[in-house]
Amino acid sequence: MKQIDLLHIDHYISQFLHILVDYSPRVISAFLILIIGWYAIKVVKSVVRSLMTKREMEVTLINFLSDVLIWLLKALLFVTVISRLGIETSSFVALLGAAGLAVGLSLQGSLSNFAGGVLIILFKPFKVGDVIEAQGVSGTVKEIQIFVTRLITPDNHTIFVPNGALSNGNIVNYTLEGYRRADLTLSVNYGTDINKAKEIAMEAIKNNPLVLKDPEPNVSLKDLTDTFILIAVRIWATNDNFLNMRSSVLEDCRNAFDANGIEVPHLQREVHIKKI
Repeated sequence: MKQIDLLHIDHYISQFLHILVDYSPRVISAFLILIIGWYAIKVVKSVVRSLMTKREMEVTLINFLSDVLIWLLKALLFVTVISRLGIETSSFVALLGAAGLAVGLSLQGSLSNFAGGVLIILFKPFKVGDVIEAQGVSGTVKEIQIFVTRLITPDNHTIFVPNGALSNGNIVNYTLEGYRRADLTLSVNYGTDINKAKEIAMEAIKNNPLVLKDPEPNVSLKDLTDTFILIAVRIWATNDNFLNMRSSVLEDCRNAFDANGIEVPHLQREVHIKKI
């Protein structure tokens, strides 16, 4: 029995050594491919990021494209290594393709947002720091992600807008031109000298340091209502000073009207009491 067992052990050892000799070149070569490929992927990532940075591409797009490229190269390296080990890869690739199709069908909305994010980053209708209005909301762009864009409203609310809807809808960019116009309306009572009221308003506007001289401000008659006269004021300011300029001009005009005896209408309500 002991001799038979020794024979079996010798047989197994010889088979193991035979398999080891046959497969060791494959294992060694697969290991070398893994090491060299992993190092090559890091070099490719560094070169690609450097080239995209030199072309002044958006940081978000650089990160996304480099990550996608690296994952594709890693998948290719993985398939190459297991193929070198003698493992059949055709069924494995087919399984990955089927899984990718199933994931794609279940994430149609996300893929639409992904495509929208790529379009926004490529064509740059706005950038981080711009004040925009789109999809019924407005705010300052804080971050452009691949699937959503993050906005901060003036009252410090955070809004995430899907990039799919954002790229397919109208976008108002208030920052792009560097300055914007405020359309204000002043009201005065009937019996007021309109030309005098316009001159007083224009003087108050010109004395305001936040109002741009070019384009020139404009003061004109807007409408004659049943109860008072409306005067239109069109003034320009830089994006940083817009809100402060708008409120300060309204205050300056009201103070100037009061100082020069220009009457501003007050809301009046007539109450009729009927005796029965």
